[in-house]
Amino acid sequence: MPTRPAALATLVPPGQLRQLESAIETSIRGKKEAVRMALVCLLARGHLLIEDVPGVGKTTLAQSLARSVDGGFHRLQFTSDMLPSDVLGVTIYNAHSEQFEFKPGPIFTNFLLADEINRTTPKTQSALLEAMNEQQISVEGKTLNLPDPFMVIATQNPAEHHGTYPLPESQLDRFLMRLRIGYPDLASERDIIRQPETRHGETTPRVLTREALLELQEGVKQVRVDDAIVDYMLAVVERTRTHEGLALGVSPRGSQAFYRAVQAYAVLEDRTFAVPDDAKILAPKVFGHRVVPAARQTLASRRNGNSAITGERIIDEILTGIEIPL
Repeated sequence: MPTRPAALATLVPPGQLRQLESAIETSIRGKKEAVRMALVCLLARGHLLIEDVPGVGKTTLAQSLARSVDGGFHRLQFTSDMLPSDVLGVTIYNAHSEQFEFKPGPIFTNFLLADEINRTTPKTQSALLEAMNEQQISVEGKTLNLPDPFMVIATQNPAEHHGTYPLPESQLDRFLMRLRIGYPDLASERDIIRQPETRHGETTPRVLTREALLELQEGVKQVRVDDAIVDYMLAVVERTRTHEGLALGVSPRGSQAFYRAVQAYAVLEDRTFAVPDDAKILAPKVFGHRVVPAARQTLASRRNGNSAITGERIIDEILTGIEIPL
């Protein structure tokens, strides 16, 4: 068994990642996979899109993830009348100093919860593009860096389309992963209805400091991914670009996100190296929202509100046709 590289071995005490996972599960009952995938996004410096029906814990998961790390948090409720300045900030005239001053918007935080992101206009949605890709914004001819770490956690309801603006492919591509939480099982829901009423994520204890998280994110880069696994990952990517059921395959940005996610997943499994199953598990979750089904499938899926599910099914089909390296 390979030893842990120094970048990983000295980051956090043994078991602290398990503590982080358990801390979030105190607020999100019976959803271990959703919690784990959210942590993959966090460790891989990615952004997370949570898509599900109302009341299943989308906002709770987002706030619990942020609360488990001692960082800044802002929740922004997206509406149709919101402007880009409501996200980025605004320049105002200060009568006392007789100068214009920039007042930072809610995007200047470590964790930004973009609640119901598809309810705002494309103009306001696009205000997040530069921030999500380059961790900076451009305002009044100036470039301003955002805090580190920086993560956007967005939510949307796929079952209701009245008054919504579907996210374009360019924005979906900036989310490392799209998750669905789903309804809890009966045992978990029994616990949910019996627990005292609290605010979203209020019961989640803080486990990591911002500094510890940044060091851990850097350590993730030290995870070894063998060439055979990289070839397997690229074979999946290439197949999405030639598959007859897809009109749009995975971009190079998606390939990079896939690689980072595989490294982060290995760390959560307490490994310093990736294995082929890491890539196989993550591929549908990382690629499902990035691919665009062909015309007929797209029309049907949009009617049924399940384009992401269709994409994931095609990714699963692609995986079955590619040999897993030994």
